[in-house]
Amino acid sequence: MAREEEPVRLAHRRHLTRMRRKVTLTFDNGPDPEVTPFVLECLAHHNLKSTFFVLGEKLIDAANARIVRRASAEGHRIGNHTFTHTVPLGNLGREAALAEFDRTEQGLQWLNQPQRLFRPFGGGGAIGPHLLHPAVVARLESGGYTCVLWNCVPGDWKHPDEWVERAVEDCRSRSWSLVVLHDLPTGAMAHLDEFIRTLREEEVEFTQEYPPTCLPIVGGRVVMPMAPYTREP
Repeated sequence: MAREEEPVRLAHRRHLTRMRRKVTLTFDNGPDPEVTPFVLECLAHHNLKSTFFVLGEKLIDAANARIVRRASAEGHRIGNHTFTHTVPLGNLGREAALAEFDRTEQGLQWLNQPQRLFRPFGGGGAIGPHLLHPAVVARLESGGYTCVLWNCVPGDWKHPDEWVERAVEDCRSRSWSLVVLHDLPTGAMAHLDEFIRTLREEEVEFTQEYPPTCLPIVGGRVVMPMAPYTREP
């Protein structure tokens, strides 16, 4: 059976390679005083806009906060990625989960953009009911937030010199990839230019928008079943 299915898989891959694919770049766990400006310069060089999902505890530092303001001023979107990024919200009690969300929002009160964005902590990119607490889901609904998940996590933080090939191959496997990278001091972002150039050579379309399959909540409205992403208390 496996041998019979192999030509089908190969044909599907060739079809995706030929068709006009899309890629959305996002960056998690910043800002970093050296890496985030480097990423911003790389994106500006390629005339690309992205989304930075930032950690609230890093915004306490005024220099870091200025970097996020710069990213916003340059046309990048900014999103809440929890305060400490230590325990998935679904594994926390109600008050602790809300604090992870609310404390970061306090550091982003200045933000003025059409979409209010949130990305939960996945713990290595895993998708599951550990992502969200029902109390945070209610906060997202009442505040009109869009919850942005992902479908491509090449593990740049684990393999800083090897992630590009893995990421490119993964982006070839679907029509629209929402890539999670990290503006952290691992050395991985030294290869960001190579990644972008490789996809551009394959005529991939870069977009700042998000694939609908990665958005369980849009503008405060639940548009997908939440059971796969929420652990009931």
